Amino acid sequence: MRKPVKNIMYVLFVFMFVISACAPSAVPEPTKAEVEPTNVPAETVVPTEEPTEEPTATPEPTQEPIVLTDDLGNQITLQEPAQKIISLSPSMTESLFALGAGARIVARESNSTYPEEANEIENIGAIWEGLPMEKIVSLEPDLIVAAQIISPEQVQEMRDLGLNVFWQQNPQDFPGLFQNLVALSQLVGKEGEAEDLVASLKERVKSVEEKVAGVEETPLVFYELDATDPSNPYTVGEGTFISYVISKAGGKNLGDALEGSYVPISSEEIIAQDPDYIILGDAQYGVTVESVAERPGWGQLSAVQEGKVLPINDDLISLPGPRLVQGFEEVAKMIHPDVFEK
Repeated sequence: MRKPVKNIMYVLFVFMFVISACAPSAVPEPTKAEVEPTNVPAETVVPTEEPTEEPTATPEPTQEPIVLTDDLGNQITLQEPAQKIISLSPSMTESLFALGAGARIVARESNSTYPEEANEIENIGAIWEGLPMEKIVSLEPDLIVAAQIISPEQVQEMRDLGLNVFWQQNPQDFPGLFQNLVALSQLVGKEGEAEDLVASLKERVKSVEEKVAGVEETPLVFYELDATDPSNPYTVGEGTFISYVISKAGGKNLGDALEGSYVPISSEEIIAQDPDYIILGDAQYGVTVESVAERPGWGQLSAVQEGKVLPINDDLISLPGPRLVQGFEEVAKMIHPDVFEK
């Protein structure tokens, strides 16, 4: 009866040998519990929540300061384009609006009435009554802009109070006008707008130049600035922008023979010169074609007899802003109507 037991033991022995021979010889990989330290809390190993804090953004580079020198030689430094501006000249107000920065004007002098939106800006009074320094300082402007109507002494007074004042000389020609617009645009960060504006103005000037280029006659033009004394009205002399415009429009300025920029001339001299055209820059102050004809001796003038006494909006040609081009167009149409009718 022992033989079956021995056979069974032999079979078991063979079976175990086969299993051990077939088993893989590689060392089994350690379990996670064997690799990870047992003293680290579970939540630090496998977070149960996503981080709630946004990653900190890398700050953008700081803008370079704006540094310009004005026409008085004063250096202006702004850390960023001006946002709170006081305009002390009508031409500066017009220019800022034309550049798309009119909304940044926090105060203006009383003659800044164009465009219409300018009338909604706080009015600090007429500049010939003296600058209201206390009011100007209280508005905390980061820039004050002024044209030649503001004296260098007034500019220095404001600078002594720590104010940024940018002063521009009146242009004597169109390149000077364009240069002024570009400089102003840099202070308000509107260089692209200035480029478009100047390109448009240049195109308009070129159009007029082409029309008057072939004119054969050069009419003599008397431009009247102020006839408070009708026997000695004021006119413009050589070197002024108005004289430049008259010449560029194909005319000759009667006042070029006089000494000075803005000077009176006697009625006797005007009658002797007998201008072909009289342009009334003082029309907005009540001077009319009829009142000119009533002046002693003026009825015999060719301009009066031929209906060539013409009123003009003096702001278009006296205020050194972008509307100077419109003034140029108006003068050219006045003294060479046939060319523009074609």
